[in-house]
Amino acid sequence: MHIEPGYIVAAKVVFANGIAVSMIAYYARFLITKPTNIIKTLLAALFFSIFMQSFHMPVGPSELHFVGASVMYLMLGFIPTILGFSLGLLLQSTLFEPADLFHLGVNSLSLMIPLVAVHFAMGKDFFAQKTKVSWSNILKFDAMYYAGVTSMVGFWLLVSQVETPLAAWLTFTASYISIVAFEPIFTYFTIKIMKKYEESFIVSQFFTVKVLQIK
Repeated sequence: MHIEPGYIVAAKVVFANGIAVSMIAYYARFLITKPTNIIKTLLAALFFSIFMQSFHMPVGPSELHFVGASVMYLMLGFIPTILGFSLGLLLQSTLFEPADLFHLGVNSLSLMIPLVAVHFAMGKDFFAQKTKVSWSNILKFDAMYYAGVTSMVGFWLLVSQVETPLAAWLTFTASYISIVAFEPIFTYFTIKIMKKYEESFIVSQFFTVKVLQIK
């Protein structure tokens, strides 16, 4: 989901950075009202960085990554995950790909905006115990989320200064079918294992699995 440097003119990047900073500032206020979210956000950034480094490969105009969105979201919650994405991208760019710092806001929005959409569309029902954690429900979550991510990449390519063939974007989009197929299985079994330890101090304090109902 990375947009490589040189694709988008500086003025548009600055605009994207402004939106990203505004979103981060809006959701960061919940770190003050609920300090445990600080630890959860750091955990989300760490997990995200590990997932990103575990598997990534160039596909068409962008990259295929194992993002781990659903497992972070269900283990740590909405606020830590959305903030963990941006913090994790900052960490990745600083340590491994300094050139990506220029598009930090662009790449952050590609992950954050779809998460906001899927959270309000269905994700929050997991924590309200209206929806059980099952393979099929996680599959729906991931399908919606990665459809949003690939659409965001398509948007950035559409407004970029580099002409990108539609076929190249479609190839990139199709590559995420593998993630949508694998991630729900990984997420389901991770949550199932975590539920066994939901009464322990660390899990009950710094993870959200206790409020989830697993099927």
